[in-house]
Amino acid sequence: MKNIEIKIDNKIISLPQGTTVLEGARKLGIKIPTLCYLKDVNDFSGCRVCVVEMNGKLLRSCTLEVEEGLDIKTNSALVREGRKLILELLLSNHNRECTTCIRSENCELQNLSRELNIREIPYEGDKSKNFYDDSSTSIVRDSSKCILCGRCIETCGKIQTVHAINFAERGFKAKVSPPYEKPLKDTVCINCGQCIMACPVGALYEKENIKETWEAIADKDKVVIVQTAPAIRVALGEEFKMPVGARVTGKMVAALKMLGFDKVFDTDFAADLTIMEEGTEFLSRLESKENLPIFTSCCPGWVKFAEHNYPEILNNLSTCKSPSEMEGALIKSYFAKKMDINPKNIVNVSIMPCIAKKFEGQRDELSTDKIQDVDIVLTTRELASMIKEAGIDFKNLEDEAFDNPFGEGSGAAAIFGVTGGVAEAALRTIFEIVSKEKLEKLEFESIRGLEGIKEAEINLPDERKIKAAVVHGLSNARKVVEEILENQKHYDFVEVMACPGGCITGGGQPLINPKEMEAAKVRETRLKGIYEEDEALIIRKSHENPDIIKIYDEFLEKPNSHISHKYLHTKYRPRDRY
Repeated sequence: MKNIEIKIDNKIISLPQGTTVLEGARKLGIKIPTLCYLKDVNDFSGCRVCVVEMNGKLLRSCTLEVEEGLDIKTNSALVREGRKLILELLLSNHNRECTTCIRSENCELQNLSRELNIREIPYEGDKSKNFYDDSSTSIVRDSSKCILCGRCIETCGKIQTVHAINFAERGFKAKVSPPYEKPLKDTVCINCGQCIMACPVGALYEKENIKETWEAIADKDKVVIVQTAPAIRVALGEEFKMPVGARVTGKMVAALKMLGFDKVFDTDFAADLTIMEEGTEFLSRLESKENLPIFTSCCPGWVKFAEHNYPEILNNLSTCKSPSEMEGALIKSYFAKKMDINPKNIVNVSIMPCIAKKFEGQRDELSTDKIQDVDIVLTTRELASMIKEAGIDFKNLEDEAFDNPFGEGSGAAAIFGVTGGVAEAALRTIFEIVSKEKLEKLEFESIRGLEGIKEAEINLPDERKIKAAVVHGLSNARKVVEEILENQKHYDFVEVMACPGGCITGGGQPLINPKEMEAAKVRETRLKGIYEEDEALIIRKSHENPDIIKIYDEFLEKPNSHISHKYLHTKYRPRDRY
């Protein structure tokens, strides 16, 4: 590819053809502000704050490709005045009640206003057409904060291929909207929350369940039990200025006990249970050659995506509930009976990296004996808010341990938090069940890492081969499903996680400016933390967890038994596309 020489702020740089001025400036260490731009996702060029000067004109650097002889200025009086004017106009239509905004002090618009020294807004826009949509179980949309940057649209359409929202109308009437201005709950939205992670302001955020959690804890007639997903423990610390990917399991447990929860359980226990149930289900299908490939079902965003887009594969999904729903069902049955508690007096709270879990918790299919398995779902961010509200000095807490009988899970359960983790955990158990031998090496390197689609062929001792695929990000899932339906690919086992990177970057995790996220290698660092959690545990295989062995002996009998199916399995239903 031809290299082109240009000048930026009197510095000469040679760049490949097709490179933008914005990218060139960043390579020189020159900061050009952006709001709408997201690398490899959004080059909509709508916010215009990235303008630079060329020949006395202001041009948008995020879409301006290099040409021979360009002489660019990024810090001239014209550029500074232009950016300031553009930002003032954006702010004129913006709801500026920053102190009560969910993104206060973590807002790209607020930060940029500070950097550009905005002190007053000389214009006043039309705010009469603002709307507020809280119809969804998971996501709230507040148009008074929207700056029409298009990041949410591109993330929903390009990364997830869901297309639940798009631009509607033009000019001063322009807005982001679902088709036909439907409430979000009535659309194909899968509640993954990646739009929230992409939004630079507070126009999108999770539906908060903190108030009802505090009320449940205060109710003396209720037994309030909390469980925490694997990905929480490598992200929660970031909310308290701890390093990215820091493992804070013990501090998290201590904080939850201080908040007043009656029992603190580990969702990792139920992740081990999922492996027992799903592994047995898979071996049964492998034997009968029916409903293959088996698709994992622990990601509620992926399940809803399949229900909307691929009803023909619903019989291929594992019938297993997600780990948090399994644990919820067992808390209100096995644990309730053991402790002589009326299940109706138990409030199950799940701390999840995923806002789709809020939708999952209210599905009719996920109840046992007409009692909902999980009552309240909180995100990592909501838990951090509660800890801050309670005045807990998180960083200096002494580590504490989970409560029994749903205490610490195995290392296999811990890796559920990353893409490839469910498949690897399942393969550790499947191999040993079939071979009745110990695996010499527990790490399946071929399905680790952040590549969008990974493939592996596993040789079982009985000469059978398992062809597995690991997929994260629903654009990749769509590609794999369509290749399977068109007989272009054959797999036996397919793991799907809706969020890129898996649960470690779920829609409920700490909000990080995308530029900072890329620079800090957040996905890679959290992923490393999860694998370190696995390696630090003595028990690293689900079938060796003594608490799992005990619950089968005392209650469930065996994997895929009729009792297991009552409490741990579910079904799915087709949903309309429009």
